[in-house]
Amino acid sequence: MLGVSAHVDTFARDNLPPYEAWPQLLLDGFDYPDRLNVAVELTDRLVERGLGNRTALIGNGRRRTYKELSDWTNRLAHALVEDYGVQPGNRVLIRSANNPAMVACWLAATKAGAVVVNTMPMLRAGELAKIVDKAEITVALCDTRLMDDMLACAAESQFLKRVVGFDGTANHDAELDSAALDKPVEFEVVQTSSDDVALLGFTSGTTGVPKATMHFHRDLLIIADAYAKNVLRVTPDDVFVGSPPLAFTFGLGGLAVFPLRFGAAATLLESATPPNMMAIIEKYRATISFTAPTAYHAMLKGMEEGADLSSLRIAVSAGETLPAPIFEEWTRKTGKPILDGIGSTEMLHIFITNRLDDCTPATTGRPVDGYEARIVDEDMNEVPRGTIGRLAVRGPTGCRYLADDRQGEYVRGGWNLTGDTFIQDEDERFHFAARSDDMIVSAGYNIAGPEVEAALLAHEHVQECAVIGARDGDRGEIVEAHIVLVAGIAADETTTRRLQDHVKATIAPYKYPRSVKFVDALPKTQTGKIQRFMLRGKT
Repeated sequence: MLGVSAHVDTFARDNLPPYEAWPQLLLDGFDYPDRLNVAVELTDRLVERGLGNRTALIGNGRRRTYKELSDWTNRLAHALVEDYGVQPGNRVLIRSANNPAMVACWLAATKAGAVVVNTMPMLRAGELAKIVDKAEITVALCDTRLMDDMLACAAESQFLKRVVGFDGTANHDAELDSAALDKPVEFEVVQTSSDDVALLGFTSGTTGVPKATMHFHRDLLIIADAYAKNVLRVTPDDVFVGSPPLAFTFGLGGLAVFPLRFGAAATLLESATPPNMMAIIEKYRATISFTAPTAYHAMLKGMEEGADLSSLRIAVSAGETLPAPIFEEWTRKTGKPILDGIGSTEMLHIFITNRLDDCTPATTGRPVDGYEARIVDEDMNEVPRGTIGRLAVRGPTGCRYLADDRQGEYVRGGWNLTGDTFIQDEDERFHFAARSDDMIVSAGYNIAGPEVEAALLAHEHVQECAVIGARDGDRGEIVEAHIVLVAGIAADETTTRRLQDHVKATIAPYKYPRSVKFVDALPKTQTGKIQRFMLRGKT
């Protein structure tokens, strides 16, 4: 069933869920060699194809060609093996903001046969400790600007024995850089199996023990060959830009795997605010953008103030559903497509999407090639078209949790249950309703918060908004809107009534927000995703 592993440290394979608990994998059309190391396919292979002099990575004021990236990662791999004793199958944690050095460390550790755990710079020692303990990590590579919490974690850890600093700037002035400096630029890459675990992606849950999703070497190529090739139609002339951290699989795919798979370039920003993204798009004439709807909303305002984003040929929106007003304004102002889609850490990347020639507002689209999706009830029976239900998906990638009883909650009957509520229409398109825990039940009515948000965003006085269910003695829950108004609009009772009336006139009146709270800002993750659970905690 599984290929012969190259891992000396067998922890990852030993802690895969039982095969009967896996989702059904649809691998037809995704044919890779039995021995496959994804880092080779994203570096050395491009040099072999004659693309060595093309730009691979841009960041911290410097460009790196594919030949430079290949040499750099090979020297680093030598150092990891020879100086720090990394063995195939060891888990290696990387702590950094988005920069070329982080990508190089990830690729180098992968070449050495390690199982990589990428982490966000905002995590503190206690949060890092949960990851280290879950994955039994022994070696961490850390940007020297972020060492304090990493060292504090190591000091208390029974597993983490070595923290090695690297220079996340362009100066190469840290321990790992020095160790790699005089190493050969040729490295005998570990010949991993295509189904050896290459990456552990930790989910961004808010409470409890973190879940680690397990992804094979082949999986990282599958997401590129299924989505980036067929949907984005990536070429070596493309330049990628985006805001999601490389620690998230959405960011790793969009800002590393996708461009490097096809000889394109990735621009990496340590602080990917909308103004910084707009500046980098203008400077490097970026063609493909990955970010959340809130950032695209801000970029629309930037265009009104003179930002030139005309080089973008595709805007990819994910993280949360794309409201129709943002879709319509973006396509009207740019004449270019903005593609809504849905993915998950468990599935590795986007599995339902709009397409360049099939792009409709307020729809998530159709399954990516190789994937199947359906809407099911609580008993896993497919429901009729137009009926709200749970999204179930299967394809060439799927959920495998590391030693976790919650595997049975995500995978049922061979299908992955993403925790999202959807509707499928008669044209086979999927429409997002809400996260299953975001569905508001008020006086017996099911109300999808994102639908109310889209109605509010269509009003000229609303800058941003988030809708949640608030407890109510009479109705069980009521719709509560947290709204950021555009500058100059009074946060008063008149505005409240005006917005409530607008919603009643736009969608079914029973869905209007009975509670309206005006706020200066909405809580968000680093990727721009609104943290509705924080708003619920205030109700």
